[in-house]
Amino acid sequence: MYQELDKKYYRIAEVVELVGEPASTLRYWEQQFPEVVKPRRNEGRTRFYRPVDVEGLRMISYLLKERGLKIEAARAELSRNREGVTRRYAAIDRLRSIRERLVLLQQALDSRK
Repeated sequence: MYQELDKKYYRIAEVVELVGEPASTLRYWEQQFPEVVKPRRNEGRTRFYRPVDVEGLRMISYLLKERGLKIEAARAELSRNREGVTRRYAAIDRLRSIRERLVLLQQALDSRK
């Protein structure tokens, strides 16, 4: 389920939970999509992701996992039409959220019978 991003920075363990991918995958995507994901680092080299980075990782996940694109194709799609990909991802994310709420409402109605 979509979770609102209300913090200024997130540690990688939090991003793992938000995106639903292992830390190794997130680090790999960070290398493959440096124009989309640029976490800040402190002196100890700890990664701190901004909400825009988390959204970028969610968008990459959408392209690779749901649309089934290979990394090269996802990179090309983002460079060609990033705004379009962002809008499509946002629309799909909103629809998922609405569907989850409807399912919860249906379950609540079913439990009252």
